[in-house]
Amino acid sequence: MTTLIQNDRFLRALRREPLDRTPVWFMRQAGRYLPEYRATRAKAGDFMSLCRNPELCAEVAMQPLERYDLDAAILFSDILTVPDAMGLGLSFAEGEGPRFADPIRDPRQIDKLPVPDPNVELRYVMDAVSTIKRALDSRMPLIGFAGSPWTLATYMIEGGSSKDFARAKALMYDAPDAMEALLAKLSAATSLYLQAQIEHGADAVMIFDTWGGALTPEAYVQFSLEPMAKIVAHLKRVAPTVPVVLFSKGGGQHLELMTETGCDGLGLDWTTDIGKARARVGAQVALQGNLDPSILYASPKRIRMEVAKVLQSYGNGSGHVFNMGHGITPGVNPEHAAAMVAAVHELSPAYHAA
Repeated sequence: MTTLIQNDRFLRALRREPLDRTPVWFMRQAGRYLPEYRATRAKAGDFMSLCRNPELCAEVAMQPLERYDLDAAILFSDILTVPDAMGLGLSFAEGEGPRFADPIRDPRQIDKLPVPDPNVELRYVMDAVSTIKRALDSRMPLIGFAGSPWTLATYMIEGGSSKDFARAKALMYDAPDAMEALLAKLSAATSLYLQAQIEHGADAVMIFDTWGGALTPEAYVQFSLEPMAKIVAHLKRVAPTVPVVLFSKGGGQHLELMTETGCDGLGLDWTTDIGKARARVGAQVALQGNLDPSILYASPKRIRMEVAKVLQSYGNGSGHVFNMGHGITPGVNPEHAAAMVAAVHELSPAYHAA
């Protein structure tokens, strides 16, 4: 028997059902800007040790919920767990970001990559989902997530972060069949990974396409959107009632095409006007976003003004999940995040009045 979620505003917004106010959560809400998170991470020893400890994952996932009146929790993990489980050897150097010990340097490596079993090689993530779900005790929904195949591929080929994606784009243009093979394998792995998260308790899932905006429109459709569409199609077959949100950073020009995947919601970064986005696709999908994360470095008064602008741009009615246009950054004062949440609570009910 399914247990009812006490605060289901987030899920109802994704279904575009009437609400009393706009739900709010934010990307990277469990992160380095919180002193309690930094203490837990120090206790874990390093980032991947934290990710592999389900109890500590639950601890940090719950930390922002104790500070702020939010409407969703999100799994604490990393988008690169899937390629790590494929044997590329993920590590994180302090201040340098992710690194793979065995990046893809030859297309022949792609054929040897396994599709990991999420309940075996990624069991620690599934245990984290279950542990966070128990800690929530039906208080609010839990969001699962994964990186998009294209985004994962860039890290796997570059060996880490990149500014120009030179190696990934060279493979894409010089050996498109090899890139397609890699993306097909990642689509299959990510489909199984998100399905398993749902089976272990995730109430909604989100696909983070961090680097889709680095592609030309034609390449975006072929190498970023189509692999994500395969994942959405798989999830809609196996878990048709679980909402799926797509987020392509820098992908504002592709909203109509993203909507055609059958997803339930679209995440918007801060470069897209949410009102114009709603006019384009809002009758078909919910929209999530899209305050500029840098605004949280400004004063609480200014934060309130900018929250008001986003709410006013979206306008009346449901279908809006308030969020930032990307993740909260480490230097933000936690009280400024509180000011953002308070402003959404104060100002959004007017847009939901009968």
